[in-house]
Amino acid sequence: RVLSLELNKDRDVERIHGSGINTLDIEPVEGRYMLSGGSDGVIVLYDLENLSRKASYTCKALCSVGRSHPDVHRYSVETVQWYPHDTGMFTSSSFDKTLKIWDTNTLQPADVFHFEGTVYSHHLSPVATKHCLIAVGTRSPKVQLCDLKSGSCSHILQGHRQEVLAVSWSPRHEYVLATASADSRVKLWDVRRASGCLTTLDQHNGEKSKASSESTSTAHNGRVNGLCYTNDGLHILTIGTDDRMRLWNSSTGENTLVNYGKVCNESRKGLKFTISCGCNPEFAFVPYGSTIALYTIFTGELITMLRGHYSTVNCCVFQPNFQELYSGSKDCNILSWVPALREPVPDDTSEKSLPQQHLNPAYEDAWSSSDDEG
Repeated sequence: RVLSLELNKDRDVERIHGSGINTLDIEPVEGRYMLSGGSDGVIVLYDLENLSRKASYTCKALCSVGRSHPDVHRYSVETVQWYPHDTGMFTSSSFDKTLKIWDTNTLQPADVFHFEGTVYSHHLSPVATKHCLIAVGTRSPKVQLCDLKSGSCSHILQGHRQEVLAVSWSPRHEYVLATASADSRVKLWDVRRASGCLTTLDQHNGEKSKASSESTSTAHNGRVNGLCYTNDGLHILTIGTDDRMRLWNSSTGENTLVNYGKVCNESRKGLKFTISCGCNPEFAFVPYGSTIALYTIFTGELITMLRGHYSTVNCCVFQPNFQELYSGSKDCNILSWVPALREPVPDDTSEKSLPQQHLNPAYEDAWSSSDDEG
């Protein structure tokens, strides 16, 4: 299904945003509601379900925090995320130096955290049961941990030297956090440990100089602005402004040396890319100019480029229940990409003269019953 993704001509996402769309998130409970955040501070909540039951339909916006809302973000919203356990709450962070916790039903902020610098990224753990910490990456090199229970930002992780552009909790270990920074480094932390940092990823796997110390370990030769765990938590994919994407073993910190070729990355801030879920092999969807590049994670093969946006793509999000993809762009549009399972049949052909098989070759049955092939 992922190999046959194409722009869905029958489904539109209602156009509400009047400026570029920076971030999307689909709630993990039902996979039905999607949040979007725009560069004008606006947040929109969509229902992706086809309630009309018609073949062609528009995903409606249920509500939005618009420019006239008293609590709207003053500047660009960089990250939106649903509370992982129910849809009653969602979070947003912005260049206005705040992280807001929203009550979905009233569209009022239940809590607001203030920071000294621009907020590039935040993340709540999808698996945590013993803590309610939100990791926040800001213009400061210190990673902030905000506690939803106490409402305080007590915890700080120190080790980066420049701004933190992307943060992501492990989907496997609830206390493990990965952070990516403009200092070319990606660090893994255990937030229970006093020293915090477990390891700093090293693109040379320690071989460049045998005396290689922590201080020389870099993940990229540029700013690291994209960071994503695979769904089993066993690997981490990172993207840097050196136009490289790297796959790491998350338990050993080893660079797996998969070669993805040149991955153009002109984003000066966090790059919101995503990884498929429930596929074998898994795929990465990476904003690539005005297209979305689709790579197989473990072989590095560029499968296809999804074309449809008119301007820079800023973010994409995967819907695992139906293997669908949604993407947001500077062109103010959210596009929906769905699997096309059958090859189109020419209209003028009569039924009888049709060849037997119109399946995409990926779905053909390769099984053979003849003995002499065995």
